[in-house]
Amino acid sequence: MSIHAIHSGPMLFLRAAEGGALRLAVTCLRPADSPAPVIRTTDRVPVEALTTRAGTTLWRSEIVVTESHPRYEVDGTAYEVAIPDEGDMTVAFTSCNGQERGDLDRSEEERNLMWARLHRRMGHEPVHLLLHGGDQIYADEVTESHPLSAKWPDEVPEEISAAERHDLRETLANGFFLRYATQRAQAGYGDVVSRVPSLCMWDDHDICDGWGSLPQKAQNSELATILFEAAREAFLLFQFGCRGDEHPEICSGRTSAFSWRMDLPGLSVIAPDLRSTRTKRQVMDAHSWADLDSLLHSTEAQTLLISSVPALGPRLSWVERAMKLTRRMEEYEDDLRDQWQSYAHRDEWCRFLRALMAVHDGEETSLAVLSGEIHLAMRATMKTDTGHMHQLVASGISHPAPPEKMAIALSWLARLGEAPLKGHPIRMHPLPGQTRPYVAQRNYLLLRRREGQWAAVWDLEDSGETDPLPI
Repeated sequence: MSIHAIHSGPMLFLRAAEGGALRLAVTCLRPADSPAPVIRTTDRVPVEALTTRAGTTLWRSEIVVTESHPRYEVDGTAYEVAIPDEGDMTVAFTSCNGQERGDLDRSEEERNLMWARLHRRMGHEPVHLLLHGGDQIYADEVTESHPLSAKWPDEVPEEISAAERHDLRETLANGFFLRYATQRAQAGYGDVVSRVPSLCMWDDHDICDGWGSLPQKAQNSELATILFEAAREAFLLFQFGCRGDEHPEICSGRTSAFSWRMDLPGLSVIAPDLRSTRTKRQVMDAHSWADLDSLLHSTEAQTLLISSVPALGPRLSWVERAMKLTRRMEEYEDDLRDQWQSYAHRDEWCRFLRALMAVHDGEETSLAVLSGEIHLAMRATMKTDTGHMHQLVASGISHPAPPEKMAIALSWLARLGEAPLKGHPIRMHPLPGQTRPYVAQRNYLLLRRREGQWAAVWDLEDSGETDPLPI
């Protein structure tokens, strides 16, 4: 990836939805030696520089758009924003926006095909909110930019001097910055994020593959600390529109994690941070669990909860144990340990499901889980006291689809079912119009509220749009 100053269009971040208005942050990239962008709503608004790296400055403004003036301008270009109300609403959900190797070497047209499709849809269907469910970038190659991290996580230095630490930190921070910035400037992706307010939650590839589930020697190393610091700064800049030293206002508590909640008319969106405090033996620490309990209190009629890894799925703990017995575990250990279904996380998984069911079975409330991570489209349900709680997986929007045989194998495994909570079986089901639970096509998800009822629709690269699934 070449290093050059980058110019990009704007990206919107939702701060609050209040009384027919949206309070937003808007960020833009400009070459460091260029003037700041001119941003207007009804009048020109102030801009501030969040940071400058690799010859590029990231600028931010805080704006308000209203039903009477649902637009803003950047350097004379106008952007329309759909304002949600109690009536019809459309929410888009995406994940896995990249690939592990050579992501930004692909042609923009091929890489961002599904983004372009979503943008074309916006010409006839307003999209009010864009949810990013993890792996917004694939940062796996960032560590290769410095000798001390080039063989991460297999080899980590025993000691890092102060000078080496500074050099490594800057190299990694520039690498993350450039990966986000290059992606931001691409057509398709940029067309969507400039017009639809975003809410984001990271997953492992936003840091590195398997973060939190890596061998202890790597995970507890000084190199890991430096890597996380660089990834965290970029996460705040490009997924929250915040400085690296800011705590996003939508995030709960004042902990080191970034769980958040956003309320819109008749809708709560909640995203627990499943990466910041993860280890091989825990998904979230005690503070993060307390945050989640608070976030789930007094929700709107419909809750969409983002679990970056699927909360409902097949019995992967059997696969994990079998691979360990046959000494074939090492290559896949972090991938399997990442899952809620891992035997190491089973108690937490049960706690998580109980917390979600309490909302779903509440009086006049319902909850659906949105997930990515697996590079396939999938759906599942768990039986509850009031019906079925839905798990909707859309992954990935630009990650290449895996081989069809993977979808076939996982669909076979899905026949086994799972029931971590007695009396509440989990079952996988085909998407509407499909014959197997797992679909190996690039995809994104639409959640539509029409006449007060919510339904899910997948847009599949080859098969097109599914029929609506009531949730």
